[in-house]
Amino acid sequence: MNQGQWRIGEVTVTRVVEIEATGGMTFILPQAKRDILKEIPWLYPHFADENGRMRGSIHALIIETPDRRIVVDTCIGNDKERGNPPWNQLQTTFLEDLTAAGYPRDSIDNVLCTHLHVDHVGWNTMLVDGKWQPTFPKARYLMGRAEFEHWRGFEEAATQQVMSDSVLPVFDAGLVDLVETDHKICDQVSLIPTVGHSPGHVSVLIQSQGEEALITGDFIHHPCQMAHPEWSASVDSDPEQARRTRHEMFSRYADTPTLIIGTHFATPTAGHLVRDGDAYRLDV
Repeated sequence: MNQGQWRIGEVTVTRVVEIEATGGMTFILPQAKRDILKEIPWLYPHFADENGRMRGSIHALIIETPDRRIVVDTCIGNDKERGNPPWNQLQTTFLEDLTAAGYPRDSIDNVLCTHLHVDHVGWNTMLVDGKWQPTFPKARYLMGRAEFEHWRGFEEAATQQVMSDSVLPVFDAGLVDLVETDHKICDQVSLIPTVGHSPGHVSVLIQSQGEEALITGDFIHHPCQMAHPEWSASVDSDPEQARRTRHEMFSRYADTPTLIIGTHFATPTAGHLVRDGDAYRLDV
């Protein structure tokens, strides 16, 4: 089990990893060629290997405030039929690792999906006696209203598969609250609209006792996009808006004390955004 934990005032954020791997991100960021990445020295050793291959992670982040526990994004999940072979029919120890970290599934108050892509909703459900059941039965699942309506009407087969096994079962169970992109979950945790990667994408702002952290979601997939904010992901629904969002967010948080916690950043996963010439870097 590979974990990280950070404290923001009275709030803790704990990382529980489903998959961490080197290579495989090129299809997401096709402009991130190895020879270019080798010219970005601060990516090493954490975020790229000696051959310029990107390191990445799929993990959940558990926010614990004085009065609630929030799981942000639920990875890929076990037993799911997926077209991407490394993600198909996974059998990981994610739930056991979650429990070992101190967060058994029946202790979770909220599940927040920054968006509804396949690698952010998987553990919303689990297979029980051949049926998809809510993994977190005592939680309210928070999903963006615009995001939910967009994907519910999307007819592409792979999307329909994800919706049918990982989203609609919790909706049909009456556990979903559809929220706006600036929703405030509690005193310490609120959403920030960061659209472009998907129509209702959000990031998560944590504020407590004068300290602040931002969970990115997928407005950025890999720290190399700090050096090259113009690089949009192949899976961005609106690449130009995604670029604008990155520039806006980087400008807002560069050279501030806000801790940036990357939703797909490999270990050590979090750091501070610093201006670096005309671009940015992550100090860890």
